[in-house]
Amino acid sequence: MRKTRAKKIIVVPDPRYKDQQVTKFVNNLMLDGKKSVAFGIFYGAMDIIEAKGDESGLEVFKKALNNVMPSVEVKSRRVGGATFQVPTEVNPIRKEGLGIRWLIKYAKSRNGKSMKEKLAAEFSAAAKGEGAAVKKKDDTHRMAEANKAFSHFRF
Repeated sequence: MRKTRAKKIIVVPDPRYKDQQVTKFVNNLMLDGKKSVAFGIFYGAMDIIEAKGDESGLEVFKKALNNVMPSVEVKSRRVGGATFQVPTEVNPIRKEGLGIRWLIKYAKSRNGKSMKEKLAAEFSAAAKGEGAAVKKKDDTHRMAEANKAFSHFRF
């Protein structure tokens, strides 16, 4: 176990929107330390969204992220030789991280020509409450609801 709690790294806001959530998203999107490429992909997706619809890309991104972030999840807990799936509240920082990871994961698995188009499509779908990332959140919530009987085993 740690002696002290790990310090939170302060994320610098992105250059275009001056938003920390965008930088966190780009940091998760980045591969092999190529941050400028990741920013290019993200901003390209925002441009595609703005060209298609009347909402700004940042609003769609924020709405999509809020629709994907889970509020409860299940964690395994061993009690007397049996393992129970115990529903627990999700920490706000973890909530945001899970939402970002799910959006990226399901955007990558989408059919499309470029990552920009895949991301734009996933953002648009998630903002409307559709798409694979929102389905993952709903499945997580459904799992927690089904195991509500074990909530007295909380940590």
